[in-house]
Amino acid sequence: MFEIVFLGTSASAPSVERGLPATMVIYRDQRFLVDCGEGTQRQLLRSGLGFKRLDKVLLTHGHLDHILGLGGLVSTFARWEAIDRFTIYGGHWALERVRDLMNVVLRGGEPALDINYVEIAPGPIWSDETMSISAFPVAHRGPGCFGFVFQERTRRPFLAEKAEALGVPAGPERRRLVEGQAVEVAGGRIVYPDEVLGEPIPGPKLVYVGDAGRVDNLLEVAAGADALIIEATYLEVEAELAAQFGHITAAQAAGLASEAGVQCLFLVHISRRYSERMVLAEATPIFANTIVPRDLDQYRILRGHCEAGE
Repeated sequence: MFEIVFLGTSASAPSVERGLPATMVIYRDQRFLVDCGEGTQRQLLRSGLGFKRLDKVLLTHGHLDHILGLGGLVSTFARWEAIDRFTIYGGHWALERVRDLMNVVLRGGEPALDINYVEIAPGPIWSDETMSISAFPVAHRGPGCFGFVFQERTRRPFLAEKAEALGVPAGPERRRLVEGQAVEVAGGRIVYPDEVLGEPIPGPKLVYVGDAGRVDNLLEVAAGADALIIEATYLEVEAELAAQFGHITAAQAAGLASEAGVQCLFLVHISRRYSERMVLAEATPIFANTIVPRDLDQYRILRGHCEAGE
């Protein structure tokens, strides 16, 4: 299960109701901040998330509305010494702009903070034994724009009743079977993992796209996602303007969700020109399970469905 907290859902400039782009993705004890628009620090506090365990930021691209919040966040971390190491993942151009920003922020004698810049390319960028994150290219204005796939690994449930019947005691023997190792039980019998593990169950898949100028190249990566988060900066009435500035419309996003067979569609990067109602009116006839989240809204992403958090 993934948890997502929408910290900022506006496009380009903040509105009264919406802050600049930032989303927290939570998986078990890991937190991943995707983009960090101006004002993200305050949204982290308002959401109740705070700064604990926040040591990784994934940048979709280097436009200022997606990175300026890093200045204040890093300054706070450096002065409070809340963490020892802070890792920023992004394309080459995005990281260049962030380094320029940090040269200004950390010029005033703040305590040293170990900032690790990780230049990403399409493919895996982070993983542990239960989940992986991969980057994929996105067409927008400027080089090095990326989206991210959060994928929980497929698991096989442990069938305790079968293990009991085969004489496998509770403890390390069962753990080894889950890890794929055969074990010997009383009487000398060998028990193999396939005897006590159920059918594979795929984990949930969350696809995050920041700003995008087209959707045809996103169909494969979005296929079968349990949740797709993507921009909807424009409506179809301004489709030509959207294309001119490297953005898509709510209708295009909904069309992608429908064609890719996703479960839930979250539309973000909402222009101040449009209300939530207007965006939904365009998207829902194309893809019914469309959500336009508001700042600080929380959702849980499970296999096959999404549900609102508390």
